[in-house]
Amino acid sequence: MRFYSQTLVVLAFFALLGKLMANPNFVFVIADDCTFRDIGCYGGQAKTPHIDKLATEGMKFSRCFQAAPMCSPTRHNLYTGIYPVKSGAYPNHTFVKEGIKSVAHYLKPQGYRVALSGKTHINPRSAFPFEYSAKSNNPDLDKIDQLFKDSVEGKTPFCLFACSNEPHSPWDKGTLSDYDPNKIKLPSYFVDTPETRDAYCRYLAEIGYYDWQVGQILKKLDKYGLKENTFVVVVSEQGSGFPFAKWTCYENGLQSAMIVRWPGKIAPGSKTSAMVEYVDVLPTFLDAANFNIPKALEGKSFLPVLLGKKNVHKKYVYGLMTTKGINNGSKSFGIRSVRDERYKYIWNFTPDIEFENACTHSLVFKSWIKKAQAGDAGAKERVHRYQWRPEIEVYDLKNDPFEWNNIAGTQEVKKVQNRLSGALKKWMKSQGDLGQETELAALERQRRGKKKAASQKKNKS
Repeated sequence: MRFYSQTLVVLAFFALLGKLMANPNFVFVIADDCTFRDIGCYGGQAKTPHIDKLATEGMKFSRCFQAAPMCSPTRHNLYTGIYPVKSGAYPNHTFVKEGIKSVAHYLKPQGYRVALSGKTHINPRSAFPFEYSAKSNNPDLDKIDQLFKDSVEGKTPFCLFACSNEPHSPWDKGTLSDYDPNKIKLPSYFVDTPETRDAYCRYLAEIGYYDWQVGQILKKLDKYGLKENTFVVVVSEQGSGFPFAKWTCYENGLQSAMIVRWPGKIAPGSKTSAMVEYVDVLPTFLDAANFNIPKALEGKSFLPVLLGKKNVHKKYVYGLMTTKGINNGSKSFGIRSVRDERYKYIWNFTPDIEFENACTHSLVFKSWIKKAQAGDAGAKERVHRYQWRPEIEVYDLKNDPFEWNNIAGTQEVKKVQNRLSGALKKWMKSQGDLGQETELAALERQRRGKKKAASQKKNKS
């Protein structure tokens, strides 16, 4: 009987070991303030050979979104699988509510090492028990190399989030000589000034530096023979710090590049127009590893899309922006949005207040204002559109991808506008989002977080 029991224990051990070895590793590489349209394989002018090559080896998403167009809410959303207002992390530089769990809580008990290397912007640490490492707010390539090496030697699966600080301003990295200010093509919604051209070139060069980081991480997977069993995701995060991107609920603020490679599972060079969100990443990881997906998660696994079984994932995707508490932000300018396959609906809570953020105080935007004041009609239109918004905006993304022709209130879109408005309000209710009341509570949410961080730091010392 004793021998039989020992045999069962041994068999169970090897079964568990075999399961761990079979489970995929996960590598998620994320940029910081990068507009998806600027990446090479998305039609952009940035030189991104490593990301472009990855797109030929996996699946490229043309409709991936995060829930908020700024760093902290985006990252909390990604790691928890919960939307920002419900988790509590909807202002910038904030904390999730007590009891919220993250990817580390779900994968560690299954035998995974869960690491985050680079930029954090998440709190409290008790909700995010990663193995942390960083070099100047960027991924520590040496520590990542060691993680891969240890994984091979210990036959231990891992989940790595490699979080770059690029191309976040001040745009001082990358190969600037690759970009000629006189030859680059500015986006149609930009104002053409020398300051804009200079800054845009520096920004593009820094996207190239992010691409180099992606390449280094992929090479390390090859170095340790991990490529075949590693599920790789590369994304661009929210849009750049230029106008009409970061801090807005326009497509340039909420949409993200996403490329996923999983050899033997995902068809090389495949593409999808399925709408997915960052909130879906955690359940997708759990699904890919054949683990149960907790009901607490609000995201939905898009594994069927990756495996080529479906090309539709969600009917609606949502966005929110809170200016209260950001650097140089308006005293209160909350934004909520929803989009379907074709139309975008944006609700600006306080259209009577000027829209402000770090961008409106930049040298680039000041050069736009100067050109507008000198009588340039195009510059005047762009400056006004950025700083003053109507309460409701509706765009036909099929015919107006840069969201320039607001058709809200027109007869042609009346039914669509009512449907999207209803969908947005239903989602907000499910989140406990009270609109302007929630916006006005943003600073209190930040203060509570700071007090909690100070308390935790004191208890550790």
